[in-house]
Amino acid sequence: MPESIEIPAADGYTLGGCQWRHARTAGPPPPVALINPATSVRSRYYARFAEYLHAQGWDVLTYDYRGIGESRRGSLRRFGADWIDWGEHDFEGVLRYAALNFPGQPVDVIGHSVGGFVIGLAPSAHRVRRIFTMGAQFAYWRDYQAEKRRAMFLKWHVLMPLLATLLGHVPAKRLGWMEDTPKGVALDWARMAPRFEDSVRRGVRTADGLPQALELARNFRTIGAPILAFGVEDDPYGTEAALDRLLRYYSASRRSHLRLSPRDVGLDAIGHFAFFHERFRDVLWPYALEWLRSAALPAGLPGRLKIMPPGY
Repeated sequence: MPESIEIPAADGYTLGGCQWRHARTAGPPPPVALINPATSVRSRYYARFAEYLHAQGWDVLTYDYRGIGESRRGSLRRFGADWIDWGEHDFEGVLRYAALNFPGQPVDVIGHSVGGFVIGLAPSAHRVRRIFTMGAQFAYWRDYQAEKRRAMFLKWHVLMPLLATLLGHVPAKRLGWMEDTPKGVALDWARMAPRFEDSVRRGVRTADGLPQALELARNFRTIGAPILAFGVEDDPYGTEAALDRLLRYYSASRRSHLRLSPRDVGLDAIGHFAFFHERFRDVLWPYALEWLRSAALPAGLPGRLKIMPPGY
């Protein structure tokens, strides 16, 4: 059974999470896997996948971003949190927690949707060994699937920021969308430009007088872990253009972008969320497992693979 834990974010905010940990033995310590959720998705959604990785030999940490699930502290109406906080403070805090409590263990990261973006915002992310992402992007609207783009734009880039502005947060759970969402997160999503550094923390500058967002973008280039970006053709968010847009920021890494059609593995649909459903344990999860184990892909792989070498 997982153990409930509290993790201090880099700025001191307390995050709620869980850990699956093996008993210590005389052999070499196992790697530890950190799971970054999608926007406003509770970490318990990934519990079955965490149990799977634990059974395969990893220690595992899951956690909720501030304002979500076990990391929510009361009303969100005046709660100041954005996507940058989730990476620069929350994921950074999880990396520090892993370094302190799992010393000497290699650190692997699984990022779902925006969870693949916030990796690059954490100053300690250069310590990560391997990265697997599913549908990871930062929601630039022109990258949405063409046939669904109009409806998605109206929902996420018109209605969502309107609700956030009027109510001080987005009551997304009541609307059946996702968990209630902090205003800053909703506005980051809604305002996203082709380059994320042109959208976030506008007007905020570093001690050197430079735009903070440029410093955040540079941090992506400190990460050398090999990345497998997994994308499926029926994911309206994680299109090929969207995944490539994010991958270009990780320019020091060797990036493998795998595109899979549900038909390639005998399925009718996968979409943006279903990868982490337990029914795909034997069909899809081995892709992540083999990558985290060896930075390689299973033999006889269906789908279409393209490689971005470091410096590209």
